[in-house]
Parts: sequence; C-alpha cells; structure tokens
Amino acid sequence: MSWLVVSALLFAIGAYGVLSRRTAILVFLSIELMLNAANLALIAFARQWGSLEAQVVTLFVIAIAAAEVAVGLGLIVAIFRRRETTGVDELRGLRG
Repeated sequence: MSWLVVSALLFAIGAYGVLSRRTAILVFLSIELMLNAANLALIAFARQWGSLEAQVVTLFVIAIAAAEVAVGLGLIVAIFRRRETTGVDELRGLRG
C-alpha cells in the first residue's frame, strides 16, 4: 500500500511540473515522472495480486517511454536550434 502512496506523490509532483513549468525540457521531464509513477503503481498492483500481466505492461510502457524520449528530445533540440528558446509560451506559433 505504501508503494501506491509513493506512486501518487510522484504523479502529483509530475502533474504540478507539467502545469507550472514554462520550459519544454522541464515539462518533458515531468511527463516522464508521471509515466514512472504509473509504472510503480502497476508493479505495486502486480506484487499485491501476484500477477505477471502488469509487469509485462510495465515493460511495454518503459519501451514506449524510451521511444518517446528519443523523439521528444530530438524535437526539442530542433526547436531550440531554430528559435533559440524552449519556452512553452513562446512556441505558440507552432500551432497549425
């Protein structure tokens, strides 16, 4: 049960980071924190019920998060090279 509390705290910290930070890198790191909190909750449930399905889903989420990091950091670096800023408020011109 304590792992779920830790997971909820990590998720709350990540959500606060997404809502309050203004740079794309910190928003990106906060999203990663939220993904890891979800993984921790899945592992806690898997341990509680003795099931392997949640662990398989966790491995899948870790693989997806690794791909997301590669693509996301590439996009952030490309945007920084072009505009010399990663401020979320200044990137509103990227909307279609």
